[in-house]
Amino acid sequence: MSTRYMKKVYGGDEGLDKDCDPSDVENPVTGGVRRKQFNVFDLLNQNSESEAKEDDDRETSTAAGVLSEDAKRKKKKKKRKKTDNSKVHRTARRSSEDNEEVDDEIERTVREINELLGEPLPNSSGGDLQASSSNLQRSKENVLTIQHKNLNPYNELKRIFGSKTIQAEQSKRRGRGRSGHLKKTWLVSPRENWPPIGKSGLSMSLDPSPESTEGVQYFIYDHNSSYRQTQMKFLQAVESLNPDNIVAIINAHPYHVDALLQLAELCKLSEDLAMAAELTERALYCLECAFHPLFNVTTAKCRLDYKKQQNRALYITLFKHLIFVGGRACYRTSLEFCKMLLSLDPENDPLAIVLAIDFYALRAREYRWFIEFCEAWEDRRNLSQLPNIAYSSALANFHLGTGGLADEVLQNALTMFPSLLVPLLDKCGVQTDSRVMGHDFFNSHAKSTSPPALEKVVALYVARSYHLWKEADILPWLERNVNQVLDRFDAGHDFFNFCTEKRTKRYQGKLPKNILRHIILSDIKEITVDIQEIQNQGPVLSHDPLPPADSIDLYTRLQVNPRSNSNNSNLFSLFFTSLFTDIEEDVVAAAANGYNLFENAIDNAGNVEVARDAVRADLRRAVTNLLHEVGNLLLHRAPDGVNDADAEEDTDNDQEGD
Repeated sequence: MSTRYMKKVYGGDEGLDKDCDPSDVENPVTGGVRRKQFNVFDLLNQNSESEAKEDDDRETSTAAGVLSEDAKRKKKKKKRKKTDNSKVHRTARRSSEDNEEVDDEIERTVREINELLGEPLPNSSGGDLQASSSNLQRSKENVLTIQHKNLNPYNELKRIFGSKTIQAEQSKRRGRGRSGHLKKTWLVSPRENWPPIGKSGLSMSLDPSPESTEGVQYFIYDHNSSYRQTQMKFLQAVESLNPDNIVAIINAHPYHVDALLQLAELCKLSEDLAMAAELTERALYCLECAFHPLFNVTTAKCRLDYKKQQNRALYITLFKHLIFVGGRACYRTSLEFCKMLLSLDPENDPLAIVLAIDFYALRAREYRWFIEFCEAWEDRRNLSQLPNIAYSSALANFHLGTGGLADEVLQNALTMFPSLLVPLLDKCGVQTDSRVMGHDFFNSHAKSTSPPALEKVVALYVARSYHLWKEADILPWLERNVNQVLDRFDAGHDFFNFCTEKRTKRYQGKLPKNILRHIILSDIKEITVDIQEIQNQGPVLSHDPLPPADSIDLYTRLQVNPRSNSNNSNLFSLFFTSLFTDIEEDVVAAAANGYNLFENAIDNAGNVEVARDAVRADLRRAVTNLLHEVGNLLLHRAPDGVNDADAEEDTDNDQEGD
């Protein structure tokens, strides 16, 4: 038993000798009062000490017992303090070197992980953190950085509907499917009923051709030999104008990206949006499984060259996926995908995602982020000259409570893009003020000074974002600023002339290809692409609309004569082919498949008539070609039908005779 416990129990060291056994010592009496009796249960109430301290106490207990109790306690306290201090110093010296090595290794590991995940490095100083964060907020790449948790729409659905509801739905889905064979990814949550991906034939490598600057790295998708063979079969299936060929490719190769996108578009045309969204998710899942280990989407420093044909699949898949996610009211998730899509090529923006990023930012209530984004990219992209950015910036400032600044931004937007007001009020179902309707600035003057290209972008913004302006507190604010703009116009301010000149010069000519791609992929019913706008611009295909003029192609598009496949085509294919005989074959194929050129393949008579009048100079020649094709159709189809009917009748007669 430890001597220290014996001393505490018996009240001191009196009567204890170094040669005597503590068990033979009698309890001393001091001042006629017997000390407390020994109780074995008192040992349970004592705090245990380390073995090192017990050894030190055992050494101190060998001192002479002739000293008084007070002196002995003082000496013991001093010695214990000295031994404890020496022990601490020895331990500190012994572990200092090891701790430094461990700390250096931990800091180095944390730094590498932060660089890989795009997380900010921890700072010890609060002032340094604020200074660095203010600088990073203005940097272009930092504005586009994203977090993995915001890429999962189920996380946002849990915030909207509650975690129990979403988890119950996911458990039902797991019970119906299979599990244990799909790789977990960040962009898409794979479904259990999907087949194993295996070796899809897709991979990604570093692209050495572009020059990497400021930590930016370029990547490129690679296709192996088997994937290239499948891609050639897919191109032949597209030219055949037969959807069954696309389905056959997916049955044989369930993770062929372009085939999945094409079939998703067909499902979308047949209003099966759930299947279209699932096929798009599967295509994105395949693309993500092929990511390079250094391809980190959160850092906003990974680039893909859109000119290279094999890279365009990721752009188009991300665009379609974020639209489906936004349709489920997961606006924050769609915003993260917008940032990711823009970070792949922020300078050129091949799909013009800046025309939609404001909508998802305001829907997600990321007002401050949107203002920081506009400020960071204003000098490179001139974002304030886009009508959607101008009006959305005013809305963001209004929601942040910056009244004076919000009024100024809105008045500048109304002055720069006056043709947007009346369609916006009509779309919101608001009765326009009599002064606004009778004033030339928002009516005849706005229409005469707005080029057709600008009108298309304005119509796109109104069709997509009019819900943002229907709130009760926004309409009075809009009305007040509209009247102030009219007062300034009546006063003859020179700023109006400056905006008119700038508006007419900036939007001259046709729309750029990236905006046309955006309109085609957005598939908004109110906004369609005219034949004049896409003529001589390239093929309009669902998996690759309007490729760049300087495209670096890995595959050459097969040129198939639509007439040669007339026996295998359906009635609508022949009808569209006869109408577009003189137009580029790319447009013929697109029109025959109904790819985003018209709203509905059945109600295309009026649209086709407009396209025919715009493209063909001679209406008589078009009618002649139409009649000729109808004659060929009847000539080739009628005998086959008669022979089939005769064969069926002969078969029936034989059966009756038997």
